[in-house]
Amino acid sequence: MRVPVTDGELQCDVIGSGSPVVFLHGFPLSGLMWAHAAIRLPPGHRAIIPDLRGHGRSTASLETSITQLADDVVTLLDAVAPDQQAVFVGLSMGGMICFDIWRRHRPLVRALVLCDTRSNVDAAEAAQRRLALADAALKEGPSAVVDAMLPNLFAPQLDPQLRAHWRSIMLETPTVGLAATQRALASRPDSTATLSTIACPTLVVAGELDTLTPLDSMRRIHESIPSSRLEVIAGAGHVPPVEQPERFSSVLNTFLNSLP
Repeated sequence: MRVPVTDGELQCDVIGSGSPVVFLHGFPLSGLMWAHAAIRLPPGHRAIIPDLRGHGRSTASLETSITQLADDVVTLLDAVAPDQQAVFVGLSMGGMICFDIWRRHRPLVRALVLCDTRSNVDAAEAAQRRLALADAALKEGPSAVVDAMLPNLFAPQLDPQLRAHWRSIMLETPTVGLAATQRALASRPDSTATLSTIACPTLVVAGELDTLTPLDSMRRIHESIPSSRLEVIAGAGHVPPVEQPERFSSVLNTFLNSLP
């Protein structure tokens, strides 16, 4: 289905029925990264899987922000599951969006699953690299961003065919969306102080071999969120739902089944 949002539309897949579970992908991925987890949710759960603005089959805009991406998700939830709380599952950029939803739309949040994400802002050099990649995308096309990021997205032992498959998916990301999202990530708000305010059930998931959001950084997020639980996915890099789908689904479903 396509859902109208400010200045565009989000493409969204909905699977199952029951309590909403909203899956928010990372950059520069798409909702496809959640396919295995979404079709294996426990009975009584409904997967809501958008392509975020600027990604996949959704509208790309010249400028965006984490706030706008969060507002898009809230608009989507209101259209698909009005007046319902949801479990928000966010990887990397998706986790950053979860923080913003918690800050500004707390009544919508039943629980959070934060996978390989960051609460802090980029250091100055890292932010400048993002801005340079945004410019390169506009000049050279998607490969300028995708090939710069690909070596750090997945653990080295990932099947080369699966790695190539995801490279082809990422290369389909609209160039304008790549550039706008890189700028949004470079200027994202600091969510470090938000962590201690999170009072809903929270699962923190970390890929054992992730170099973009290393295990120590995920432990710090876990330790800063009261009563959160931490699960480490062995053999996974930055994208456990793709690299270790069975293990990720097991961890997610155990958490969902534990919710009151």
